[in-house]
Amino acid sequence: MRFSGKIYKDGRFWLAEIPILDAMTQGHTRKEALEMAADMVETMANKEGFRVEVAVVSGNEFEVGSTDHNSLISLLLRRKRELSGLSLSQAAKRLGASSRNAYARYEQGRSNPTVDKLNELLYAVCPDADFVIKESAATFKSIP
Repeated sequence: MRFSGKIYKDGRFWLAEIPILDAMTQGHTRKEALEMAADMVETMANKEGFRVEVAVVSGNEFEVGSTDHNSLISLLLRRKRELSGLSLSQAAKRLGASSRNAYARYEQGRSNPTVDKLNELLYAVCPDADFVIKESAATFKSIP
């Protein structure tokens, strides 16, 4: 699993943005901004040993990804819930569940959702958003 991002120069700094996480970082160089994007995602996931890699897709597009899909899904769900200002209980209630654990187990990475379930979970925390899944041919290698 990967999250797409955009990198561009703004004045003296390079900005790296990952829209699905509503997150941005910067660096003095393009390479530094991409390294900071990877560090930002790892820090946001806050999981021991979790690592992401960066793939440059085109001039101003990149992807951050990991083989640890559960941690990426957990990060996405937690980030979207927090940005929506919802508690775990409120997210579970939107799912139609009586226990906050119904949502929390996915956000904490204890359960791996199917695509249908992931869509349901995301809709519970951001009902006005629509998510697009796309195929990528990017290969991971050292940041240029």
